[in-house]
Amino acid sequence: MDEAGHNLHRIAQVLKSNGTDGELVLGFRDISPEDIDLKEPVFIYFDGLPVPFFIDSFVPRGNSKALVRLTDICCLEDAEEISGRAVYIKENAIGHEADDISLIGWTLCDGCHNEVGIISDFFDIPGNPCIEVGTISGTAMIPLHEDLVISADEESRILVMNIPEGLV
Repeated sequence: MDEAGHNLHRIAQVLKSNGTDGELVLGFRDISPEDIDLKEPVFIYFDGLPVPFFIDSFVPRGNSKALVRLTDICCLEDAEEISGRAVYIKENAIGHEADDISLIGWTLCDGCHNEVGIISDFFDIPGNPCIEVGTISGTAMIPLHEDLVISADEESRILVMNIPEGLV
C-alpha cells in the first residue's frame, strides 16, 4: 500500500520530460520495466489523490528506465508538471511474468541435477509461458509450468526442472 492507504505499489519516478510532445523518462525501482502490465493504468498523485493514466507507448531503456507516453500528457508543460513525481500501479498490475523474467541468467538443470544451459530469455505466451535456454547444441524453448519446476535456488541462481523428453 502507498502512504495514503490505497492498494498501490510505487514502481517508478518521473525523472524528466523527453522532447516537447509530453514523452517522459521513468526510472524504475524494485521492478523491471518489462514486468508492468501495459493494459493497466499507472497512478500519479495530485492533491493527495491517485490519478490514473494509461500508457500509450512504452520503450524500455536498459534495466531500470523507459521512455513513456501517457494518455493526456501531450506537451512539454504537462510533462514538466509531473516531473519528479512517483508513479504507482495497483498491486495486481505487475504481470505474472515478473518472477520469470528474473530467471534470465540462471542455470537450468534437469531432474537429475545435470546442467542443461543458461536461461537467456522469457516468452510470455498466453497459457504457455516458456524460457529459452542456451545449450551446447543451440537454444531450446522449454515450457515454464509450475508442475515441471522442482526447485529454484535464488542464492545460487539455479532452476531445477523436469524437462519433457525431446526438448533439449
